[in-house]
Amino acid sequence: MRVYCKECGGKGRIASRDELSREFARLYCQCLEPHCGHSWVANLTFSHTLSPSAKAVDRLLFDRLRDLSRAQQKDLFDQLGRLPSA
Repeated sequence: MRVYCKECGGKGRIASRDELSREFARLYCQCLEPHCGHSWVANLTFSHTLSPSAKAVDRLLFDRLRDLSRAQQKDLFDQLGRLPSA
């Protein structure tokens, strides 16, 4: 991730970060231009998902299946077994 100085437009570096949660971090930045010396704090936050993780979908499916009764599970798998093969 690149950061740029708001004052001079030069490249900056992230000196440290304070992770306040899994979705929000405070970045402490410094300008790399020797004649500028600007330092600032930037916020990094999670915005939204573009494509869900396959792991998350699998986990949701397995959790939901576990919540079903044995009879509901059997009925579901019987229905899946009757689907035409591709």
